[in-house]
Amino acid sequence: MRDNDDLAVDIKGDCFSGKKILFGITGGIAASESIKLIRELRRFQPNITIIMTKSAQKIITPLAVSWAGDCEIITDWEHQMSGLSNYDGILVSPCTRNFLSKLVSGVIDSPLMMAIAAAEYNNIPVMIVPSMHQSLADNEKTQHLCNQIEGRYSKILWGEKTENKYKQPNSIEIVANFANHVNSYLKNRKNIVVTLGSTTTMIDDIRYVKNTSSGETGYEIASRLFRWGHDVTIVAGETNHKPEFNIPLEIKCPNPEEMLKELIALSKCSIDVWIHAAAVLDYIHNEPIIGKIASGSDNITFSLTKYKKHLIELEKIVKKSFRVAFKLESNITLKQLISKSSSFVVKNNLDAVIANRLEDLNQTDKNRAHLILRNGDHFAIPNLKELSNAIRQLIDNN
Repeated sequence: MRDNDDLAVDIKGDCFSGKKILFGITGGIAASESIKLIRELRRFQPNITIIMTKSAQKIITPLAVSWAGDCEIITDWEHQMSGLSNYDGILVSPCTRNFLSKLVSGVIDSPLMMAIAAAEYNNIPVMIVPSMHQSLADNEKTQHLCNQIEGRYSKILWGEKTENKYKQPNSIEIVANFANHVNSYLKNRKNIVVTLGSTTTMIDDIRYVKNTSSGETGYEIASRLFRWGHDVTIVAGETNHKPEFNIPLEIKCPNPEEMLKELIALSKCSIDVWIHAAAVLDYIHNEPIIGKIASGSDNITFSLTKYKKHLIELEKIVKKSFRVAFKLESNITLKQLISKSSSFVVKNNLDAVIANRLEDLNQTDKNRAHLILRNGDHFAIPNLKELSNAIRQLIDNN
């Protein structure tokens, strides 16, 4: 495809690369959002087939959908019976109450219904995104239909309720959840905890000490792992970066003490991988002042006490898990950074560390980080996307 082609999309990832994906559109008004959704799907490189029901064609034209998908659209029965192909995943969005009823009843009156019936037999993961008025969605029969559909290799993704309607989630959220559903059936999927953001310690009820971390790196790593089908839990401190979509389970822990307690609790949940991307304070204020320190004084004096190292505390109870930590240094040579990081891996019984220098972080001509493995191998990582992909490959290969 030419770079200036009007049909082109910017590639964001490869979680659908090599996969055959069927996208079905039914006759809800949210079918008008299909253009954005299809183009978001294509940003992750699937081999895409699109089927529209006759009702959907009354909402949006096959020509517009064909432009979005850069492919021919199946609008009626055809001799190839494309719906019977061995797809890696099927996404239906939007999905009407009428379509849900037909699906449960086993009605096959369209190519899309045939495709889903075949998918159930072939154990192909299906995700359905309903969009309907609240009076229909909350109806007992609708809930009964959804309960029957879920669990048969099918996932139902509801959007938020606004204006008395359950509207379709945005395209980024739909595609991310669909990728997670499809890829969760790959071998060797892991239960992963990612810590991210900064932590604080209170001086009084108003003032606090905080280190610097936006959470962007952790969110990028967690998002990629989620799209690749892993079960991801985020434990977040303070953040000011807004991720593209929300991972279902994010636990807020603004200070080092709360974060450590939460991590110890999670250690009882058979966690396979720990990624420590949070900037955890090394020192805390043990006795914060109740209320507000008067502002009339020229100086305020308080003491910070060295706090427990999360890596050391957890090492005692997660010995069989795969562990990746981050290490930030400054005013040292690259050779010294690699050497210190290699020692850091051994000392904390880690499998890998992501190391960088403070002075390199905003330099576009510098590598974003360096990946140092337990066996001594190390690799330069040019940017954040390559960093998250390197961690994903490291986890998949271990």
